[in-house]
Amino acid sequence: MTANGTPEDLLTPERRTIDVVPDDERHGTPRSQFTLWFGANMQITAVVDGALAVVFGADALWAIIGLLLGNVFGGTVMALHSAQGPRMGLPQMISSRAQFGVKGAVIPLVLVILMYLGFAATGTVLAGQAVNNMLHVDNPVIGILVFGALTAFVAITGYRLIHVVGRVATVVGIVGFTYLTIRLFTQYPVGDFVGVRGFDTVTFLLAISLSAGWQLTFGPYVADYSRYLPRSTSERTTFWSTFLGSVLGSQWSMTLGALVAAVAGKAFLADQVGFLGTLAGPALLAFGVYLVIVVGKLTVNCLNAYGGFMSILTTVTAFDGRSQISTRARSLYIVGFVGVSMVIALAASADFLNNFKNFVLVLLMVFTPWSAINLIDYYLISKERVDLPALYDPKGRYGAWNVPALLCYGLGVAAQVPFLAQKLYTGPITGLLGGADISWIVGIVFTGAIYYPIARRTSRPPAHMIYPAHTAMLDTRAQEDSPCPPPS
Repeated sequence: MTANGTPEDLLTPERRTIDVVPDDERHGTPRSQFTLWFGANMQITAVVDGALAVVFGADALWAIIGLLLGNVFGGTVMALHSAQGPRMGLPQMISSRAQFGVKGAVIPLVLVILMYLGFAATGTVLAGQAVNNMLHVDNPVIGILVFGALTAFVAITGYRLIHVVGRVATVVGIVGFTYLTIRLFTQYPVGDFVGVRGFDTVTFLLAISLSAGWQLTFGPYVADYSRYLPRSTSERTTFWSTFLGSVLGSQWSMTLGALVAAVAGKAFLADQVGFLGTLAGPALLAFGVYLVIVVGKLTVNCLNAYGGFMSILTTVTAFDGRSQISTRARSLYIVGFVGVSMVIALAASADFLNNFKNFVLVLLMVFTPWSAINLIDYYLISKERVDLPALYDPKGRYGAWNVPALLCYGLGVAAQVPFLAQKLYTGPITGLLGGADISWIVGIVFTGAIYYPIARRTSRPPAHMIYPAHTAMLDTRAQEDSPCPPPS
């Protein structure tokens, strides 16, 4: 994304959807990935996510350490997905057809769509509260409608405007969260609430799981925003720009959340948005904090709506063979997605914190096996060689259904069930571990262990990267036969 696009360019709806981005339309630098993901993580839901570990029993100090470990691990996996974007020029879930088959990729896609709806709805609840506070109205419908309309407009316009919103959110987030952090330390004796409890394995692992899950759920759409970068863009640079933006932004937000939960207790639990407004102080400054909340949530909600549209389109075209749709159809898909998320937001339970914790951890269970399969295949089996035209042809190299990969995915999900610690179900092994939920670790290790040897025998990657005939070729055949190693 270039910084010198004209206003007309920024407001022109994006033409590309799930097709390969040609070289003559590639632009920007990896710096855009940093601002997008930093801005997307400097937001209220990340604050709530960080608060959860303390709310459910962890000491603030150990919660912050656990959140950092989870963000680093999950951010590494997420950034490895992002590094695929410039080379392939494809949305993330289209590329997963190489592992699961053109139609088989629909199975994890359904779960991805549900994830986007869930995050869009929970984000809309909090952003709607901020809008209502800015407008001094009590009807939750008004805030949700206003925020939903903003989300739909930016998502329909597409990639360029989304990156602009990300840059604005980065600046606004840094200013707003710096002010809130200073206010927290000046209004409360924060030091008296940190390090007052001993180390507890269960809550420490919960903190790791919450932040790792937060990062891993970006995996299915992170390459959607790196696919426009020039094909010559260094994978390592793309990796580090994405990783640092996402980890630094989320860790700052989650650390603030953990500290707020430690010092405020029930005052924060009762009204997360309202508490931050009160913490800001005078009415004008509170208005500024509400604006920070809305801008941060707008960034990530646009990613959810945009990614949701891409996932729905990827699902539909797996059965009709299309790779492009009209601008009007694109707009209808996005409006429909945002509309459904708004309906869910209006019906959201009052028990927001507890439901959100379980929502994130359930998502972690279904996406860790997907990430393991995608990354192992791309970096270790196919070695970054993909037949891009075959991703749209059920009769091509990857077929309609890759049964071995789908079985590995299903087994990877099932293997986690005995280790779950959820509101509705606690696995038998979880009890032996004192209630600690390590299901996501089992999901990654187990899925990788069974998928790798099977994929080595069954996978048929091309000898070099194969691009569509209409796509300009910048790489030489020699370069394609010697792909770069994955980022370390």
